[in-house]
Amino acid sequence: MRIYFLGICGTAMGNVALLLRSMGHEVLGADTGIYPPMSDYLRQAGIEILEGWSAERLAKLKPDLVVVGNIASRGHPEVEWLLCNPSQAYVSLPELLRTQLLNQRRNIVVAGTHGKTTTTCLAAYLLRAQGLNPGWLVGGVPRDLPEASFAGQKGGPFVIEGDEYDTAFFDKRSKFIQYLPHVLAINNCEFDHADIFRDLTDVLRTFSHVLRIVPSNGAVVANGDDANVASLLTGVTWAPIWRVGVGPGNDAVIQDFKETPEGASFTLSWRGRFWGKVSWSLPGIFNARNAAMAAVSAGLLIDAQDPTNLSLAPLAEFRGVQRRQQVLVSRPQLVVIEDFGHHPTALQLTLESLRARYPQHTLVACFEPRSNTAARKVMQDAFQAALQLADEVFLSPPHRGDKLGEARFDSDGVAAALTQAGRLGFAPSSNEALLSTLLERTRHATQPRCVVFFSNGSFGGIIKKFAESV
Repeated sequence: MRIYFLGICGTAMGNVALLLRSMGHEVLGADTGIYPPMSDYLRQAGIEILEGWSAERLAKLKPDLVVVGNIASRGHPEVEWLLCNPSQAYVSLPELLRTQLLNQRRNIVVAGTHGKTTTTCLAAYLLRAQGLNPGWLVGGVPRDLPEASFAGQKGGPFVIEGDEYDTAFFDKRSKFIQYLPHVLAINNCEFDHADIFRDLTDVLRTFSHVLRIVPSNGAVVANGDDANVASLLTGVTWAPIWRVGVGPGNDAVIQDFKETPEGASFTLSWRGRFWGKVSWSLPGIFNARNAAMAAVSAGLLIDAQDPTNLSLAPLAEFRGVQRRQQVLVSRPQLVVIEDFGHHPTALQLTLESLRARYPQHTLVACFEPRSNTAARKVMQDAFQAALQLADEVFLSPPHRGDKLGEARFDSDGVAAALTQAGRLGFAPSSNEALLSTLLERTRHATQPRCVVFFSNGSFGGIIKKFAESV
């Protein structure tokens, strides 16, 4: 099949294009702002990238199928041509995955507000270590898998990150509705994506929809410590439900969690039986839960009643995902960490972990309010409460704040409130000004410092500049 990707250089689109190319399809596509590394990956795989948009060019190409990315909406020249020419087949990216790949696999779909990428990588990594040759698709850059997407064995297991964000301009259902879960893992559930969901009830509604499509011979693996997840499971009886957490009422129980500057450790039991002890480099109880969720999900593909046939030993070598609590600098007087955190709970959990791991350090949090939710005031109080766990806080101006008007995140106000609460809050006028002040304070510091950058974007390039300058 000849498949054309409209917006091929996006992270998800590019990785799926590579996946389909590896399965033998002819793949090409178009985009604007073509730049490495995705453009390099695509061209190295023999995929043609066309510059810009052209309805006339698309008409001449005559692909068997057009995949419409999230960047496209009404008014886009190629979208308008598709709508005016109904003989040309087109699909969203999730529908492509469902019809060309996932309908032939036993899928682990990892859903939840936090931890999806890490848990997806963990499940694929554990299955691979077990010799099962799984496929996977993750929304980040894994450090322990050879690439972000891989087809794996035909008919074998496939692990995919289940995003609750909407699918395309013509399909406003959550992406994970298309992903045919055999095992559905729900890490947690909170309000997020304020640009498409009204409130927590709206978010819970879409998660209830994906629960309805788990088959009776499959499984739901749920965070048993999360009250919102528990509310979703009331009355759900189509598939077995297995709970993971720290409380004694869970099927998989995380115990004896400890954290030091050298790493973390915990034990995992299954229904009262010892499963294994894990000592690894990843921080926080939240990552211990990610590991337990992944292990149970992967293990249930091996034995639907007892996941403990899956070995936990490979976790000792797991390094995680780039930009997830990734240590960039590690010296006695200075630790620099980059994190993808962009939700108040994610910031809180990471800061709690760093406080336990580096108790003698001044904890410095740098936050870029960048996502469609974080750049708005809707979670401002929760962000302020989370950031109060740090000793010093640097806040950049909200991303595209000029377009949000009075609804934008108030960096100046949050910095002032943090200072009044006994912390040091800074809200420089630009990312470059933030970098300058941060460098000056770091160079003159007399105590060890742990500096963590939170952003789901580039933070204006200052993270790399800081790490290279200190």
